[in-house]
Amino acid sequence: MLRIYPVPEEEEAARQGEALDTPLGLAEAYAYPPREAGPYLRANMVGSLDGAARAEGRSAPLSSDADMRVFGVLRALADVILVGAETARHEGYRPAKARAAFAARRAADGQSPAPAIAVISRRLDLDFDAPLFAAPSVPTLLLTGAGAPRAALDRARAAGAEVVIAGEGDGVEPARVVRELAARGHARLLHEGGPRVLAQFAAAGVLDELCLTVSPLLTGGDAPRIMNGPGVTPPARYVPRSVLEEDGFLFTRYVRA
Repeated sequence: MLRIYPVPEEEEAARQGEALDTPLGLAEAYAYPPREAGPYLRANMVGSLDGAARAEGRSAPLSSDADMRVFGVLRALADVILVGAETARHEGYRPAKARAAFAARRAADGQSPAPAIAVISRRLDLDFDAPLFAAPSVPTLLLTGAGAPRAALDRARAAGAEVVIAGEGDGVEPARVVRELAARGHARLLHEGGPRVLAQFAAAGVLDELCLTVSPLLTGGDAPRIMNGPGVTPPARYVPRSVLEEDGFLFTRYVRA
């Protein structure tokens, strides 16, 4: 993997290239700000050259081995992974794995061996017998509103999920999601979509960073963009932090200006 922005000196480029090919070296390239800076919400998405977030109905066809390495490292750095219920169902979400390469690093930082998964759902129409709820190493969180169906709340709790009320209506309020998770010690947040839910967090002004993999593929069709939801008004400015490249894929980091 090569760093193409910021442009390194020639000797530094060779050293960085070797480091970026290791999990811990790649982790340094994606390090979160210090915890004392407060909660920090990062999103990780993949999109085609023509802006599609999915191909053949899923994100996997747009991905690559390098993209999956970045995906794994971003998860290994996070306290909690946020995902919308639709994406969790569509992509067959399972509990996050503990990675041996990060065990000492996470323990020293006071993190659990693996990040928790936090599913955002209004109706809680989820399969509570699925591995995400039946066999997690860290209890799965359910983020919902105070108006969620009572019977579904009872089923979720009976399945061992930790229910977090993060809205007064039947949905969540993104700023409150961040506050509620931070209050539980989850300051390093990773959002994995889907496009509708991520758009809500961007529109609420709580998205600190976007890690976007630009896949060198054209898909056409009517697939959603990486954000398909409420508009960000006025458009929010982000600035590039870094750009990495491997096999034609660009791995970009943009942070809020």
